[in-house]
Formats: sequence, C-alpha cells, structure tokens
Amino acid sequence: MLKSRYMRFIGLGLGLIGVMVIGTLLTRKSYQFKGSVISPAVPAANFTLVAPGGGTFRLSDARGQVVILFFGYTHCPDECPATLANFRQIIRRLGDRSHEVTFLLITVDPEQDTPQVLGDYTAHFDPAIIGLTGDLPVLEQVWQAYNVTRDADEPIETGNPLVAHTSLIYAIDKHGNLRLTYPYGFGVDGILPDIEYLLDER
Repeated sequence: MLKSRYMRFIGLGLGLIGVMVIGTLLTRKSYQFKGSVISPAVPAANFTLVAPGGGTFRLSDARGQVVILFFGYTHCPDECPATLANFRQIIRRLGDRSHEVTFLLITVDPEQDTPQVLGDYTAHFDPAIIGLTGDLPVLEQVWQAYNVTRDADEPIETGNPLVAHTSLIYAIDKHGNLRLTYPYGFGVDGILPDIEYLLDER
C-alpha cells in the first residue's frame, strides 16, 4: 500500500516536471525577436584588432559569449554617444549576467581614434565596453565584412572630421553566428530581452 502511494507520488512529481519542461520549451519556441532577424544566421566575420592598452582582441576569443557590436567614433556628435549610453543601461540591467556579454565599439575614424583615446571614451560610459581600432587596410576589411559604409568630411572647427557611417547594432550569438541587427534609436527594452534569450539559448 505504502509502496503504491510512493510510486503514485513519484509519478505525479515526474508528470509535473514534464509539464514544466514542455511549458518552458513552448515558451522559448514562441519567443519573437525584437530586432531584425538574419535568417539563416551566418557566421560573423572574424577579426583581430587593437584594444586599449595596445593588446589585441579577436572576435573568436569571445566564443561562448553574446557579442553586441557597433561601429562608430569618439568625436561622433549623436548616434555613437546615444548608442553607448544604451549599452551602459543594458549592462546595468543585466546585472551579474553582464560578464556573459561582450560589448564592442569598432572605430570608423582610425586617424583620430588611437587605442588610448578609444579606451578613455568607452570607459566614460562603462569599463565593460571595449573600443577597437587598427590599421586602415585591416579596418576596411572589417567594415566591408559587416557592410559598414563611412564617409569622412573635411575637419570642422574642432579640427576633427564628421564621419557619416552605418549605425546598426549587431548581435552575435554564443556560437559566433550573426543573428540580429538593430537600427539607430532602437530602445533598450527591445534589445535587452533579445540578449537574454540568446544567453539562455541552447
């Protein structure tokens, strides 16, 4: 009798676990990305660039993390500071999980953006954001791989040129696949849940 009740209890427990698992799978399956989906996903072009301090950063070294990538420059008057301010909000809202995400700014103005300048600039927003630069031929290959265009005007009163550039945000999953893009001005409340989904994706 006791054995029969015990077996029924185990069966009920297993049944509840099964319902929970199925419910979780259905919930995840029905998730709708907020950003523009790249389908099918494609491997993100690998690159090796110069990081603050003069070391190198390889995109492949971030495998196992979600990567959020943006192209900009330190003297940008609008898109770049606004985007990095959003990165700062995302990092803070991720909390303890922020170390599972790599945030990158790749310059489109290598003439002005030295590793030191980039490091100081990104640290102003959050130390977790990594600014990357490199020789112009290397950067041009990276820009081309991510379909980034840039057009530098003549220097203005400050002595620095205005650089028109592609201002998309790119989301790369833990397996190194390019999965999503976001236009300039896309809100934190849209990007954050996509990142959390990619972090939990198996």
